[in-house]
Amino acid sequence: MLQKIRRFVTGHNAAGKAIVAIDDHAPNATEIKGWAGLGVTELWVTDEMPVSNDGSKDRSLRPMRHDPTRSGTIFRVVEIPPESAGTKIDPDAAFGQLGSTNKPSATDSARHPTMHKTNSIDYLVVISGSMHMLMEEGEVELHAGDCIVQRGTNHAWVNRSGKACLLAAVLINAKPAP
Repeated sequence: MLQKIRRFVTGHNAAGKAIVAIDDHAPNATEIKGWAGLGVTELWVTDEMPVSNDGSKDRSLRPMRHDPTRSGTIFRVVEIPPESAGTKIDPDAAFGQLGSTNKPSATDSARHPTMHKTNSIDYLVVISGSMHMLMEEGEVELHAGDCIVQRGTNHAWVNRSGKACLLAAVLINAKPAP
């Protein structure tokens, strides 16, 4: 069961005064097929640069997508379940459900089934729990409060802790890395 993520989105009233326009549990929360317990909650999405702060539309309410659009951003929380030797991950189902154009290659999958690149720069913060960030060479154990700047590199998230790890992520469209 996905953790409910409370969000506050600000805006302006008819008089132009700053208000809290949305106070809810983010409704666009999805359990990802092919990876039991993995969940993604979209908090906000933009599709343009510079970003428009006009309007009152809830920009999180769109089909879940792994990658930001060209000139787009995504703000999300990812819940990464514990992984053990018996965990079955179907990367085709997981990445397919998210419409990802950055699916793991056969070579990358040899390191971990979800090893992949993105065409974004991602700013991430571990909110709770712990996990390992696997790279093509090496890995790092991450704990609550640790921050990551993911610059379009090949990576995978592996949770060996025995309890879910919550990760806040801001994805910003970028030129693909080599």
